[in-house]
Amino acid sequence: MPSANPLTIVGGGLAGLALAAAAARSGATVTLCEAGLLPRPRVCGEFISGLKPDVINKLGLAPHLRDAVVNRTTGWHAGGNLRWAADLPEPALGLSRPVLEERLLDDFTTAGGELRLNTRIPPPTGSNNPPGIIWSAGRRADATSPWIGLKIHCRNLHLRHDLEVHFSVGGYVGATRIEGGRVNVCGLFRVQPELRGPKEALLLSYLTACRLKSFAERFANGDPDPASVAAVSGLDFTRTWREPHRLSLGDHFGAIPPYTGHGMALALENAAAALDPLLAYSCGDLAWNEAVRTIRRAVAAQQSARLRYARWLHPFLLQPAGQKILLTLADRHLLPFQFFYRLTHGGAAFDTKTSPAALAAR
Repeated sequence: MPSANPLTIVGGGLAGLALAAAAARSGATVTLCEAGLLPRPRVCGEFISGLKPDVINKLGLAPHLRDAVVNRTTGWHAGGNLRWAADLPEPALGLSRPVLEERLLDDFTTAGGELRLNTRIPPPTGSNNPPGIIWSAGRRADATSPWIGLKIHCRNLHLRHDLEVHFSVGGYVGATRIEGGRVNVCGLFRVQPELRGPKEALLLSYLTACRLKSFAERFANGDPDPASVAAVSGLDFTRTWREPHRLSLGDHFGAIPPYTGHGMALALENAAAALDPLLAYSCGDLAWNEAVRTIRRAVAAQQSARLRYARWLHPFLLQPAGQKILLTLADRHLLPFQFFYRLTHGGAAFDTKTSPAALAAR
């Protein structure tokens, strides 16, 4: 029987997909509207860091994370040399976005949810936001941004640590293990207009132009998958779509800088925070305005401080002077990595018995 109040989720981002699947599974009438197709390649590090066990349980994610790779170590490189290496504060999962999206979509439609692809919903104006509408349509772009994001999957690329980060004067690139013996290679670079060509060749062009010679050679000797390539411009991590009368989740609320590896986990955390109030609204037990207030408070408590600290730290990875400071601290074994992690991930590391990796393996 249809629920008293239907829900419409605008945008098939990770927060929207996970929320849609969990709500439909719980009996709500849910429609998911996506402007394009799903799943699709996205510029994403596919490094799920800081995912809390209670979020996995609430959203029923364990079956979807079953073959995720468990990443435990990281190494930072600059000038072709390893400058710092450590264990991660907690295990991080490596799983490609299209795989996770496909599983969540199947979960959603099996539970009776209605999927509308190639359906663009215009944002509401002013206070005209109808009840039951949840916005999860991604970050707000800035056409003047000087940065470009590039991503591709690569086979036969040996990593010395589970997560490698390579710094250059023109940006940085991360490489981490994901399922199926593949490596996600994802970079943020200052736009160089003279670098042109097919998307599958553009990442190597940027690695070479940014003088990441050692990693570029290893990457070129691997086996990149052209079907996985993705590129995005207009990157800005300070702009938001949220407004007083709009219920925004995930990057629509605010995008966290990618170096944290926390974007996927934070989107799922938002979905978990929104689930119970939306189910109460769907059943007619909670007014829409009260549901919105409850969710906005919860999401702000989860996200606002992490966004603020992450945005403050982000320039240190992008600017030569900032990179020099970080690498000098690393060379002298003074880098407060655990402290930075807690600031940008919202808490201390998990005990290994209750870690997301352990839950996903059950």
